[in-house]
Amino acid sequence: MKLGIAGSGMIVQEFLTITAYLKETELTAICGTKRSEAALKDLSDKYNIQNRFVSYDELLDSAIDTVYVAVPNNLHFPFAKAALEAGKNVIVEKPFTSNYREALLLAELAREKKLFLFEAITTQYLPNYKKIKELLPALGNIKIVQCNYSQYSRRYDRFKEGQVLPAFDPQFSGGALMDLNIYNIHYVVGLFGRPKNVEYYPNVERGIDTSGILILDYGTFQCTCVGAKDCKAPIANTIQGDQGCIYQNTPANVCMSFELIMNDGKSSLVNENTYEHRMVNEFIAFEAMIKHNALEKCYQMLDHSLLVSEIQTMARKRAGIIFPADASC
Repeated sequence: MKLGIAGSGMIVQEFLTITAYLKETELTAICGTKRSEAALKDLSDKYNIQNRFVSYDELLDSAIDTVYVAVPNNLHFPFAKAALEAGKNVIVEKPFTSNYREALLLAELAREKKLFLFEAITTQYLPNYKKIKELLPALGNIKIVQCNYSQYSRRYDRFKEGQVLPAFDPQFSGGALMDLNIYNIHYVVGLFGRPKNVEYYPNVERGIDTSGILILDYGTFQCTCVGAKDCKAPIANTIQGDQGCIYQNTPANVCMSFELIMNDGKSSLVNENTYEHRMVNEFIAFEAMIKHNALEKCYQMLDHSLLVSEIQTMARKRAGIIFPADASC
């Protein structure tokens, strides 16, 4: 694919470090704002990116076939929509969109135009995650699922001092649910599907959730998902059944080695990840789907992203966290 990148922030810089693994990707262009021109030049020079723009329209008019949208959360929808309308395939950083309505509109547009539309969510493509799904029956009847992604943010120090950065700004569709707990939702929903009920209990400061506990009720078992940017704790994912459990002490988006612990005392350490960096598998999968025109597989993954978007939107609204992007929902 001839890739155009929208954005020059931390996630773009991290993505560029893995592009040597992407044999079907040509780094064709990168786009930012006038404020980011120096960063754009540095990145294009370092990674031999052919073109750079400070106009998104110019990026869309250039010789690219796929856009990687890695801009602030509130811009995911308009940037992805413009790219699809321009006939480009789209890879959107998580969270997919600000709300479910926007996600549905993008999905309908992609299907109408027969274009690829991906959410860049690492979890779903990691071998260890697929192995966890394979091993679930060994645990017997699932009883309790717990996911904790608590990572103190240095931006929270500035937030407490009165400076509101995008990560904590409702205008930018920020907050702990959108930044960290969204990974937990992907992790759980990818394993167990749609919950019967969703409730969110956040710690809210100045209209944004700085941390919170999401409860997913699956009828026969309960799941708690903790996402926190205002405090920290050991990161862990635990799936408990009546025959054994799976314990993983890395974030849901990294999914490194995990332990299978059975009731009879037997345990084993499992690690089937093929790459050290979490982003490699997802982008190799995107390359393959585009190369082989595997639209059906793409849309299966898109349906997963739609369900996650529906859950996060329901959770926020029930907790009274409203974004400007929700106004027309």
